[in-house]
Amino acid sequence: MELAALSAVALARMLRTKELSASELLAAHLDRIERVNPALNAIVTLVAERARTAAEAADKAAAGGEFLGPLHGLPIAIKDLADTAGIRSTYGSPIMADNVPDRDSAYVASLKRAGAIVIGKTNTPEFGAGSQTFNPIFGATRNPYDLACTPGGSSGGAAAAVAARLVPFADGSDLAASVRNPAAFCNLVGLRTTPGLVPLDDADDPFDPLSVVGPIARTPADAALLLAGMCGRDPARPLARPDRPGHFLDLRPADPRGLRIAWSADLGGLAVEPAVSEVLAGARAALEALGCEIVDAEPDLADADEVFQVLRALNMVRLAALPRERLKDTLAWNIDKGLALSAAEIAAARSGRTEIVNRMRAFLAGQPERAAFDLLALPTVQVAPFPVEQEWVTEIAGEPQHTYIDWMRTCSRITVTAHPAVSVPAGFTPGGLPVGLQLVGPYSADLWLLRVAQAFTEATGHPEIRPEGA
Repeated sequence: MELAALSAVALARMLRTKELSASELLAAHLDRIERVNPALNAIVTLVAERARTAAEAADKAAAGGEFLGPLHGLPIAIKDLADTAGIRSTYGSPIMADNVPDRDSAYVASLKRAGAIVIGKTNTPEFGAGSQTFNPIFGATRNPYDLACTPGGSSGGAAAAVAARLVPFADGSDLAASVRNPAAFCNLVGLRTTPGLVPLDDADDPFDPLSVVGPIARTPADAALLLAGMCGRDPARPLARPDRPGHFLDLRPADPRGLRIAWSADLGGLAVEPAVSEVLAGARAALEALGCEIVDAEPDLADADEVFQVLRALNMVRLAALPRERLKDTLAWNIDKGLALSAAEIAAARSGRTEIVNRMRAFLAGQPERAAFDLLALPTVQVAPFPVEQEWVTEIAGEPQHTYIDWMRTCSRITVTAHPAVSVPAGFTPGGLPVGLQLVGPYSADLWLLRVAQAFTEATGHPEIRPEGA
């Protein structure tokens, strides 16, 4: 079997037993990138020689009986929103086209310490704004399951690279939907982590739970392995979680029998494409077949839309000093929305977020008149992958979507709750396009959520359906 087709867990085992060297593994992935990436445009900066040097150093360490960490010798391409020392980091913007940082973002440094081999950067929309991956520097990334469609975003380059077997796994960042959306569009597993589990960059607001970093992989076990190299305690960051990296190694599926799952077909009346709903009906049946108790129920998150819009716009104010005429229209609109916010609107949004976080916790924990739920299940994305030329979804099932972020609300509403959420492959539309199921778990239950996801994916086998040529 082609090395690039093997799981990250299998490759890590082969590297540990010296059945495989890091240099051999890197060569296999570089060969595949050369053959497959031109049609996808997933990896936009490649540092092959730099990666070869790192792989040789890993092999030298292994020859002396030293392994660098849980990700020893595994290749990875970093999302182009993260700084990578000595490697071009553009954030998808022509304003930053020549930017070469002299330091790594915090989690990139963690990945390197864990032994990962950085081979380059994956494509992203300008400053990560939008769940469609295109920008003026590198152009659009295409979906491996249908080259006419988008892989989603903003971690679209990462998802396309993993689905096409260019890398075993990849990092993503998620504010509205940017890990979960492309994972769903590319038949992958994508985890929006509990805030603080993965250290943020020093430039980010350490108190803001809206934006997080998480893994994108072909299986939950591979996602857990990558997470082991990304997370860790960091006393300098107020939201840092106490989870230890070793907790995520050697993932075992949870026993799903008896789990009580709240099922929401549309999270409070949001428009969902019929083709997506049909696929998810099969996912519901699969959970029932596993012995789960499925109950039609959902928390009231309608007020999360306004909270999200305000807090996202506030986040965009950090870009206000950039030349507006050089930014894409949707990004400039979002910055202007942030600049126009009043103190009262910001205060109301922050207060509303606290209420929503507590409401979700209470929903899962149960009340005297209602039993607790182990999980909330709902659509990851309200639509199937759409044409790559279309910037954003303007209509779902006849319902207009007024801004470039309205169509992501099954994800953005969950973002406001600050609870971890994983997108798992749920099946395919009649046209062969992937659909994702979103599972939301209790606060900080990231490991358990991946264990449930592992049980579901092993039972359904959806991750085994590869794109043509992969």
